[in-house]
Amino acid sequence: MFSILMITFREGVEAFLIAAITLTFLQKTGRQHLATAAKGGIVAALIGSAALGVTLYRIGGISPQAEGWLAVLAGTLVISCTWHMLRHGKAIAGEIRGRLAQVPERRALGPWLTVFAFVLLMVGREGVEAATMIASLSAGAGTGHLALGGVLGLACAGTLAWAWSRYGRRVNLSLFFQVTAVFMVLFSVQLAIYALQEFSEAGALPVVDNRYWHDLTEPYGPDGTYGAWLSYSLVLAPLAFLGFAWLSGKKGSASPEKG
Repeated sequence: MFSILMITFREGVEAFLIAAITLTFLQKTGRQHLATAAKGGIVAALIGSAALGVTLYRIGGISPQAEGWLAVLAGTLVISCTWHMLRHGKAIAGEIRGRLAQVPERRALGPWLTVFAFVLLMVGREGVEAATMIASLSAGAGTGHLALGGVLGLACAGTLAWAWSRYGRRVNLSLFFQVTAVFMVLFSVQLAIYALQEFSEAGALPVVDNRYWHDLTEPYGPDGTYGAWLSYSLVLAPLAFLGFAWLSGKKGSASPEKG
């Protein structure tokens, strides 16, 4: 459940921030008539992401090989989105405002569709990432745990996004992305092991002895002995990184300035 919570938390924060920045910018620049386009894009992205998640869940349940490919896809998205946010997370607000500033202010279908498509793609990207990652985990989790983790993650994401929009620079989004990046990297390792295990179970690994690799990776899978420790590290490693960052910041603020 914790993995689902962290995924929906991180992706939810990005999606909520995109929505908040977009709607605020449209209001402040006198483009309130385009707010319906932004809201429509948000709703369409959420519906599309949910539909994709259900589809991937059903596809992944067909065979071990399909689950393996789903884990590979999810792992690729984990690495790419983590790298992107670490590099461009601080500039996300400026990027959104810059693109929306290019949209004409006139009341016409063209600007409306432009804003709708922009928000659909921006929010939909986060939804696709979340849907793929959650679907890759759904085989080993109960429906109740999936729902509870998703609801808690979105609630935390909404709270953080609200705090950012209200208090601005007091919320350290840079630290948030760094801490969650630790989780995402470990999660990608877990996905890689899971994919290897599923491919070997399906006998889809070329050249090598699939039975050997299946037996070798089984203890490191989600239900294995070492896999359980990897799951615990998904919780402990980000907390340790957060504690280290807090202590470092406290020491830095307490150290006297050199004259």
